[in-house]
Amino acid sequence: MDVFGTSLLVVGSEGLLVERTINERIQTAKQERPSAETVDLGPTEIADGKLAEAVGGSLFASSSIVVLRDLTALPADQADLLVTTATSPGDDLCLTIAHPGGVKGKALLDRLAKARLPRISVESLKPWDMPQFVVAEAKRAKMRIDMATATALVDAVGADLYALAAAVGQLSSDWPGDTLTPDIVNKYFSGRSDVSGFAVADAVMAGRSQQALGLLRWALEAGTAPVLITSALAAALRAQGRYLDLAAQRLGKGEIASALKVWPRKLDAIATQSRVWTASRVAEAIVAVAQADAHVKGASTDPGYALENLVLNLRPTLE
Repeated sequence: MDVFGTSLLVVGSEGLLVERTINERIQTAKQERPSAETVDLGPTEIADGKLAEAVGGSLFASSSIVVLRDLTALPADQADLLVTTATSPGDDLCLTIAHPGGVKGKALLDRLAKARLPRISVESLKPWDMPQFVVAEAKRAKMRIDMATATALVDAVGADLYALAAAVGQLSSDWPGDTLTPDIVNKYFSGRSDVSGFAVADAVMAGRSQQALGLLRWALEAGTAPVLITSALAAALRAQGRYLDLAAQRLGKGEIASALKVWPRKLDAIATQSRVWTASRVAEAIVAVAQADAHVKGASTDPGYALENLVLNLRPTLE
């Protein structure tokens, strides 16, 4: 099936799964038309009104793959343009629209639903679903993990899908093709999650750069995989960004805790951190973590230096 001339609405707040759904569609479109131009609009570009330019066609390519990562950022005066384009995208446009769910932007979401736009709902995973997610991740990595081992990994790393996916990737690199056991997972990650990656992230989010540096060095000395540290930092920043957005909507504490899938104590910590973080600073920090993540995955010959530079410069608005 040719994905050009079609639109797809992807709804859900489970970042990793939404991202994969979008990327799979992009890859399908690229396979069909390798010369197509890809225009990937994040919230900032969408808010700046770049939709019209994106869907207007390219001077250098006959076909376009356009992705809107966050429908809630779309200016109200461009809603009609989006609905018209989404319902009649034209033969040379592959359009993908993402919406995190919730009340923000729901009116526009309802208009697209009324227009019977094809839709994929990405359901958020419950805590008890995490081991099954790990099993599926292991299968993607051509590894074998049973439920007991998957549960041990969730206990060690936590319930953030990005961190779990990174952990599975690390294990598949060190034990390619092997059948993992709870003992292997416990030896590999024992004590590292709470005492290293997440501890570094907590210190960074609180603005305690020197403490974060000390914890980072201890974690690396103990053998913690650098990718787990960038994963923990990314998870903390995503949670803070989501909190700032939800708090701006004046949602209650219970609603925010439910949306973030965190316990009240953790929500209190995120709320406290929000006093020194702004949405723009969180966005900048996420970009910095992504760059550091590339370094620890091979773009740099010294991942330790890349991480140290990151935690020293990853500061909130106030200190």
